[in-house]
Amino acid sequence: MSFKNTFDTYNWNALEKEIYSFSREDVSRVLLKEKIDLEDFKVLISPAAKPFLEEMAQRSSAITKKRFGNTMQMYVPMYLSNECQNICTYCGFSMTNKIPRKTLTDTEILKEVSHIKKLGYDHILLVTGEANRTVGVSYLRHAIGLIKEHFSNISIEVQPLHQAEYEELVAEGLYAVLVYQETYHKETYKQHHPKGKKSNFDYRLDTPDRLGKAGVHKIGIGALFGLEDWRVDSFYTALHLKYLQKTYWKTKYSISFPRLRPHQGEVQPKVEMTDSDLVQLICAYRLLDEDVELSMSTRESEVFRNNIIKLGITSISAESKTNPGGYSVEPQSLEQFEISDERSTEEIATMIKSQGYEVVWKDWDKSFSEE
Repeated sequence: MSFKNTFDTYNWNALEKEIYSFSREDVSRVLLKEKIDLEDFKVLISPAAKPFLEEMAQRSSAITKKRFGNTMQMYVPMYLSNECQNICTYCGFSMTNKIPRKTLTDTEILKEVSHIKKLGYDHILLVTGEANRTVGVSYLRHAIGLIKEHFSNISIEVQPLHQAEYEELVAEGLYAVLVYQETYHKETYKQHHPKGKKSNFDYRLDTPDRLGKAGVHKIGIGALFGLEDWRVDSFYTALHLKYLQKTYWKTKYSISFPRLRPHQGEVQPKVEMTDSDLVQLICAYRLLDEDVELSMSTRESEVFRNNIIKLGITSISAESKTNPGGYSVEPQSLEQFEISDERSTEEIATMIKSQGYEVVWKDWDKSFSEE
């Protein structure tokens, strides 16, 4: 049994039709409820909920403050490699892009770590392209072992692995894994992933199950907004979240909200997701689940990130470099995608504090357990 069994009981077109059919009365009814379920979530992400955005935002803010307090976790990605064996139409690292490829050596990894530690971070996200031979399990295990003494929490965003391989990395010190389905629409997924291991939709879909069985402490999921209708993809993400929480109840979960950004090779968003759409979605997730961590990357603009702080987000990145060695080793190498908020870590931390929030440099559980 896996999430695929649940996934197969739903139909994309039927869900899309339902989500777009709700009325203002449906939204009013849902917002009167104290407990929001998946059926209610459909209503809250519908176009009919747009006039209720202020009410949703206030409720989301109150729930987040009650659960997480006036805190904001900060993390930073460190790209280890841009080598990739997949063709992904929206990614700068895609195998078809004729770019210089680079994988960091031990010396280069430690040089990047030194720079990142000076910025204040104690929680790091290791990112690679999907190239099993170059940056497979042995490389990842070695990298985690190399840097684990420098960080309280190490997360990865790499190619999907087998359960036994995740277990190896957990034993080495891995804390969390982020794996995005990109889109839950099978045909669209195939269109954007025509070649490589990533083209296997079902294998990627079952990855969070393998993570749960491997005992990974935290799992991050999400969809890449722009490939398909964001409302339907977001419902499937919520459905996935609730399945995982019920099945692997000892595990923590996070959701991210990446929107298509410019990169080497152009794919225009199929469906536009506006800033107000993204606010609506963030608030809907918070109303659905008060415990899930909601993360915001530097893909978004300064203004948007400033304003979203109080509306449900619990973790935020800063000064991100999306190319291997981008902090100190090779700043000019090709990025995976362009970032929008280019402020320094210090500037982001100051902005967070100015809104009455405390900056947390470690992940939540370790920070709280030490108080």
